[in-house]
Amino acid sequence: GAGQTTLLRALLGLVPADGGSMYWNGRRVEAPASFMIPPRCAYTPQVPRLFSETLRDNILLGVAARQDELDAALHTAVLHPDLAEMATGLETLVGPRGVRLSGGQIQRTAAARMLVRDPELLVCDDLSSALDVETERQLWERVVSWGNGAHHQAAAADHQTTTTFPDPPAHLRTCLVVSHRRAVLRRADR
Repeated sequence: GAGQTTLLRALLGLVPADGGSMYWNGRRVEAPASFMIPPRCAYTPQVPRLFSETLRDNILLGVAARQDELDAALHTAVLHPDLAEMATGLETLVGPRGVRLSGGQIQRTAAARMLVRDPELLVCDDLSSALDVETERQLWERVVSWGNGAHHQAAAADHQTTTTFPDPPAHLRTCLVVSHRRAVLRRADR
């Protein structure tokens, strides 16, 4: 209702901005559409788009990620519990537009898609609107930790072992979040 999605789309150069300027680390960005792209930026819209492929293909979309990088993205996106319940795990066919997944699974798949690209800026438009309270809490706790450059460790439920994920990059990441949920907005530091 108040134009948050339009503002995000203008920031990303997906729609023309009526005025104003955008700066990245103190430098003016002249062409957002060619600047705000992977690997610098990753975006998930209100309604993430999935393709009639496997879960793995929908997350990677051609990115050559190492298994530990994929595992880190799956952990941060809180997808491991769901994968454990799927007969073919990451090889599960999601169907057209992800019809074989719940709304929350679609959103978390989109989150993993962003995270596996290891961008400097995550742009999330109502990323957790379809999640239950506990899964949403875990997701944002992990995304904030990821953004702060923290190590990821998770108990691998199927093996009862601890997996240490790749070292984070030296730089901190920024998360630009639009949400109507107070629990999400309370996590913002600015």
